[in-house]
Amino acid sequence: MNRRAVALWLLIGLGVAGFPSRSPAPLVYRPGEGWTYEPVGGEGQWRRARAKEQLEVAQAAFDKKSYGLALKAARRVMHAWSLSDYAPQAQYLVGRCYEATGRQEKAFKEYQVLLEKHPKFPGFQDALHRQYEIANLYLGGKWRRLWGYLPLPPSAGSAAQMYEKIVKNGPYSDVAPEAQLKLGAARVKQKDFPAAVKAYELAADRYNDRPKIAAEALFQEGQAYNRQALRAEYDQSSAGHAIEAYIDFMTLFPNDPRVSKATNSIALLKKEQALGCLKIARFYEEAKFYPRLARWRGARTYYNEVVLLDPSSECAELARKRIDVLNKLLKEANK
Repeated sequence: MNRRAVALWLLIGLGVAGFPSRSPAPLVYRPGEGWTYEPVGGEGQWRRARAKEQLEVAQAAFDKKSYGLALKAARRVMHAWSLSDYAPQAQYLVGRCYEATGRQEKAFKEYQVLLEKHPKFPGFQDALHRQYEIANLYLGGKWRRLWGYLPLPPSAGSAAQMYEKIVKNGPYSDVAPEAQLKLGAARVKQKDFPAAVKAYELAADRYNDRPKIAAEALFQEGQAYNRQALRAEYDQSSAGHAIEAYIDFMTLFPNDPRVSKATNSIALLKKEQALGCLKIARFYEEAKFYPRLARWRGARTYYNEVVLLDPSSECAELARKRIDVLNKLLKEANK
């Protein structure tokens, strides 16, 4: 590099030094608080020496919708004064900040920490209600975010886990009965019908003193069993459980507007059960590896079931004819 180039660079350097421009805010890291951008000359001005004053900074920033400042101020309370009386409110504010900025899944987790660590927090019910509303968003199809940024498709399983935590946090809270029902709905959405049945059974049992909840739980239990029964291979036991649930529902809540729907469902289920029994009866008749008398008696038993389940159907008419034939065969064989 020649002397002229060196002199030019020196002049440029002096010019920059003589006319300084505003530099960007530095990135500052503090343990327990993470990385934050702070303006030059203002680093740490939001920090206070006492927990109460630090919480006031966080609350004031939140009220002004300065969620970044509110978040780091609240986190400092939690880190520096974790055992103070102000830590629960700081934890609550962290959840509120995430919720306000659209990071509901993160907010739910922060509320969960609050409810587990501080069950006597005055805002316990409010935090629980906020968790319930967040879970409703995800059941309704809200996309999740991996690491808070990468979008993921909606997941009924994630919503179900949220409802489980809500019920566990406050099993007899205002939102718990509805959360238990929504847990069943989430399991149905997953097509996990046995888990849905358990959720509805618990709702009907635990909240039996609340007619609206108990009626919904019993009806939806029948629906879940019904859907399980009508899967690819017909499930006789699930059909029977569905009928039992519908009958309990109709007996306990005879004036419910869904009684007619339950009645129709029972009729359809019995038709399916009758058809299933008819197939089993035919199997017995054709199963040559069984002794003859055992085959006839087994077939007759299932034909009788067909008549009992769906007496006015074509299946029942066919079953009656086969019963007459089998009765004659058995009578002759016993002579």
